[in-house]
Amino acid sequence: MLGLLGAGGLVAVTGGSGLAAFGTAEAGTDPVCTLTPEAMEGPYYLPDEPRRSDIREGRGGELLRLVLTVVDATTCDPIERALVEIWHADRLGNYSGFGATAGDRTFLRGGQKSDPAGRVRFTTTYPGWYPGRTAHIHVKVHAGGDVVHTGQLYFPQRFNDRIYAQARYQHAGAPVTNHQDGIFNSSGGAETKLTLTRPDGGGYKGEMTLAVQR
Repeated sequence: MLGLLGAGGLVAVTGGSGLAAFGTAEAGTDPVCTLTPEAMEGPYYLPDEPRRSDIREGRGGELLRLVLTVVDATTCDPIERALVEIWHADRLGNYSGFGATAGDRTFLRGGQKSDPAGRVRFTTTYPGWYPGRTAHIHVKVHAGGDVVHTGQLYFPQRFNDRIYAQARYQHAGAPVTNHQDGIFNSSGGAETKLTLTRPDGGGYKGEMTLAVQR
């Protein structure tokens, strides 16, 4: 639970792991959450993405269950009914609505409203890479009618290496690592890496807390 926990003054603070970490605060002080770094929107955003949780549309690739939690960076309180949009490339580096896939504007795109705990859940696939970019997922958060966050989510490099060794992810050229990616380096990519686990049922689960300024 984000926020103060009992008389001990424990307070939720978002860390580079992507999950809430707990630190201490003196009695009577306000909780503090680290503001999640922003990153460029990029050229592949499309407005009015479908409102849905499963965005795969049969594109193939490694299963990824994504859990994002939106909190107020000032109070650490979860934000209910924030609209969270995500979009990313398929396993071969293609975005829906652009280039060779311009005729299909919806795969691997979607948005949802956060629940009372500030959470949204998406079922998607592990994104592929394309020239100049490491694996990433774009995210945009709307609250109270305003855009309060635009960012990019990344993966620990060891997982990228493991996934891209699969034949279904291989295509022309060589994958770009996190630290070869200029946007990762200039926009706080190390602080927006998802925490990945391998739950029962296969695939991966990625988690991240997004602390935003309203």
